Amino acid sequence: MEPPSRNDHGDSGSLDEQAPPPYSPYVDDGLVAESADVQADGRVNVDLDSKFARTLAKVIELQQEDLHNPPPDYLWGQPAQEQTVECDIQLNIVIQIVGSRGDVQPFIALGNELQKYGHRVRLATHNVFADFVTQSGLEFYPIGGDPAELMAFMVKNPGLIPQMEALRAGEVQKKRAMVAEMLQGCWKSCIEDDPVTRTPFVADAIIANPPSFAHIHCAQALSIPVHLMFTMPWTSTKAFPHPLANLSSSDMNQKTANRVSYGVVEWLTWQGLGDVINRWRASIDLEPVSATEGPMLAETLKVPFTYCWSPALVPRPQDWPTNIDICGFFFREPPAYKPPPELLDFLDSGPAPIYIGFGSIVIEDPQKVTEIILEAVSRTGVRAIISRGWSKLGGTPGHNIYYIDDCPHEWLFQHVAAVVHHGGAGTTACGLANGRPTTIVPFFGDQPFWGNMLARAGAGPKPIPYASLNAQVLADAILFCLRPAVARSAQDIALKMQDESGVTAAVRSFHRHLPLSKMHCSLMPNQPAMWTYTRSRGNLNLPKIAVQTLIENGKIDAKHLRCNDINPIYIENRRWDPLSGILSASTSTGSEMLKSTAEMLYNPYKEYKHGRSQKPPEAHTEQDLSPLYPASSSSSHSNKLPPDARRQSPDLGTTVTRVNSDSSRSSLLTAGNMVGASLKGFGKFTGAYFKGVVVDLPHAAAEGFRQVPRLYGEEPKDYGTVRDWKTGATMGGKNFVDGMTDGFKGFFTEPVKGARQDGALGAVKGFAKGTIGLATKVPSAGIGLVAYPFHGIAKTIETAVRSKTRKAIVNARLREGYEVTRQWDLSEDEQQDLIRRFQLLMPRLDS
Repeated sequence: MEPPSRNDHGDSGSLDEQAPPPYSPYVDDGLVAESADVQADGRVNVDLDSKFARTLAKVIELQQEDLHNPPPDYLWGQPAQEQTVECDIQLNIVIQIVGSRGDVQPFIALGNELQKYGHRVRLATHNVFADFVTQSGLEFYPIGGDPAELMAFMVKNPGLIPQMEALRAGEVQKKRAMVAEMLQGCWKSCIEDDPVTRTPFVADAIIANPPSFAHIHCAQALSIPVHLMFTMPWTSTKAFPHPLANLSSSDMNQKTANRVSYGVVEWLTWQGLGDVINRWRASIDLEPVSATEGPMLAETLKVPFTYCWSPALVPRPQDWPTNIDICGFFFREPPAYKPPPELLDFLDSGPAPIYIGFGSIVIEDPQKVTEIILEAVSRTGVRAIISRGWSKLGGTPGHNIYYIDDCPHEWLFQHVAAVVHHGGAGTTACGLANGRPTTIVPFFGDQPFWGNMLARAGAGPKPIPYASLNAQVLADAILFCLRPAVARSAQDIALKMQDESGVTAAVRSFHRHLPLSKMHCSLMPNQPAMWTYTRSRGNLNLPKIAVQTLIENGKIDAKHLRCNDINPIYIENRRWDPLSGILSASTSTGSEMLKSTAEMLYNPYKEYKHGRSQKPPEAHTEQDLSPLYPASSSSSHSNKLPPDARRQSPDLGTTVTRVNSDSSRSSLLTAGNMVGASLKGFGKFTGAYFKGVVVDLPHAAAEGFRQVPRLYGEEPKDYGTVRDWKTGATMGGKNFVDGMTDGFKGFFTEPVKGARQDGALGAVKGFAKGTIGLATKVPSAGIGLVAYPFHGIAKTIETAVRSKTRKAIVNARLREGYEVTRQWDLSEDEQQDLIRRFQLLMPRLDS
């Protein structure tokens, strides 16, 4: 058949009459049915009838948030009353990104947009993207990790559960080690100097994509705002299932099943990486996160989230809370690009070609894939531009085939009739922005999701899983894309996207969710208040440049300074009832005791092996003496040496005595180390036991009893978070008074209230509610009177012991403040004006 011309996608009659390929029909009955029926690699089979899924569903059904806080009305994917916030302070922002070049590129556009507001932006990602980032005018920090290895691992293990071959080859452990390296790299990106220029940097805010994993934890250590941004759904919703989840058929309510899928995927991810994250948290003086809180941490803490896709393709779910926005795809400024003459000649020599490329995907057999592509192109009679990508696709160019290396999609997609790619969000967005019909060949991750969204919108066929790719299937997909109706659907989406500015909307979202009231200061309004100057009568928040100037002029004492906790994050191990709470606390305590018992037995053995592995001192003595004496019997040494040499030579008897003495000391040292290791393990065992018995178990019981009324619709009173001994004592006192009062009062008033509302049946219900309240609130009050203060004391002790990271942050901020002050170079008049304003505020603190 003749290939289509550049402006006409072929004979419309023949193409429209031809039935679509059997894999490609898309449904029009909504997003839920379409995405729930997907069967593709990169997904997790979720058994909705499993015990875990059913339990999770019960928890979801118990949630009453939607009843008490109905979502606002939405206009085309955004809140109707979107509040615009003017951010008049300049921040140090670190953007932490893990992924391929396609994951990094949108955040370069975001970073450039943030710079327009005066923010200093550091993009922290894999080392291989250093030039890509710095050439865009952003600061760069390497976090380690090899994106090519990550892509190769994901292609081999498209789901969350790795194949046995990967386990045998040790690939899973390598990936975990890589994650540990990247976690540490992300932390360093928040507080360490630029590795090239040595310019100090401390983050005032963090933007990250979820796979970087370090984001919330770094923000907790620094007490700064964190904002997540991503190109695929990561927040629980009833509208559609998790993009990585494949739901089994079940009688479970479809909306509930969709929400359950997010919990299952998050729990599987935490099961694989939770211990890695907790070990890293310990290295930066943070407590471990429990297995019950870790999976859904971002949702529990209500971390602001901005999704980077067009609502024209995927509308905003109605059940998402107000801390979640959809802003549109991120597009960078089109790079300056001069196409090679050969490419221009190819484009001008015939009809518009199609584009085929898989970007950063690392394919195991690129030659086979190349042959499939060439055969499909031959069967359809189209011309094609094939991108070699990371897999190095390629062969012999022909009159219908042109191979390219690195070419900006923004330019290239203007000159093609359709695109075939792996379904990365950035490539998908670029194709849609240019109104190009798209075939997606997904390998893993969110790629099947985007393929199905495109099929649902009519802008392409249903995605072709990479494992199902062959020449005929690809040829049918190409012909389907060339239908005029499909081209019109793609162009309709492009017209809607013209009114969107993703990066601008994302910056507005970021500014809107900043705690600006805590970041402003009176001395320098355009600088964030990153320091708190503490006095007996009050505190004063100060910016870094003001602190350095005041210190240099002797107006403040550095010992009264502490970092301003702009956005403190408290991760509580929530309890739902006393039984599960006590069981969980007991399990945790038992685990710590078992671990410390193992250390008591194993660590002394390690010290013994280490001592035995040390090189004997005799070997060093012989090696040192051998150059002085030729090989001969020891009895003849003194006779053969000249008199002077005998006087100057070492005393052999003394040497032997010293060697024996060193050997004895080494044995004693080893024995001491063994005893010390055993005692250290015993100390951990004792500490775990007493903390469990005195603190954790009573606290779990008090919280469990306090939360029981939630099960019948009564919200427990919120006393805040226990942070130290003061807040612990306050919470214990309030809980005691309210628990005793409400428990006994409710026992008499609830039956009366129920009778007034529903008669005799209401009185019975009220009596049951009052009885349960008495049986739970009073025990919570009694136990909590001791448990909450002890919990606060434990927090205070842990804070005092874990001070290494806080000191590192203070030093980094002082170092950066000095550099900022040096760069600003305030004049004498400006310094005096700053000092005068500070002195005007001082009487308020000392009075």
